[in-house]
Amino acid sequence: MTSDLHDLRMAFPRQLTEAIFLERPNRFIIQCKLLDSEEVVVAHLPDPGRLIELLLPGRRVWLMDNDNPNRKTKWTAVLCESPDQTCLVSINTTYPNMLVEKGLKTGFFKEFNEWNYKKSEYKLGNSRWDFLLEKEDGKQLLLEVKSVTLADGEKGMFPDAVTARGTKHVKELAELARNSDFETAILFVAQREDVEFMTTASHIDPAFDQALREAKAAGVRLFARKCHLDVEEIRVGDSIPVVLSE
Repeated sequence: MTSDLHDLRMAFPRQLTEAIFLERPNRFIIQCKLLDSEEVVVAHLPDPGRLIELLLPGRRVWLMDNDNPNRKTKWTAVLCESPDQTCLVSINTTYPNMLVEKGLKTGFFKEFNEWNYKKSEYKLGNSRWDFLLEKEDGKQLLLEVKSVTLADGEKGMFPDAVTARGTKHVKELAELARNSDFETAILFVAQREDVEFMTTASHIDPAFDQALREAKAAGVRLFARKCHLDVEEIRVGDSIPVVLSE
């Protein structure tokens, strides 16, 4: 169990509407049938991952209506039920960074209790890093956040699709850990509550798996958290270990 003294949660800004997933015409669009009216609607999907174990015809999803008249789609996908129907999974990749930023600013994360939030989207070289943290003595840390939706039993896995950009970032963090004054870390945020540890999906992206192993050996620190979700909010839960198989 963690020793955090307060919660880190984010309420959804509007009530969610339950629907049934029908199909995914492209990476950013899904078609669903609203449960109450049986109207077929198009929803924006803010997660470009494969999600093939989640988005299956007949699976329950939860949508939020948009209040932006300039949006092409009236609805945005927010949640999906897990394959075994035991929990909800967030299918919005923007939530982890929003939650982590809030947690860093409020001192929620015991993993970073010696560090102060300095900046988000910090540019260094040709890359942007999710967060820059700093100690009282001026020491700095670059933190990358990875959104996790894929699971196999109690095992959370990343990525769910080949990520050349993610592999590049991990390699750059390893290089910084070896040859700069920056400290470096990666925080995996599993947007589901049914996982007990994190690992790589080496069968999907062996290059990312290898890069992460090398990064850990170089001194990049690896952390993970799981989340608890219902139709009203998402809450950051316990720390879970990152386990890289031999």
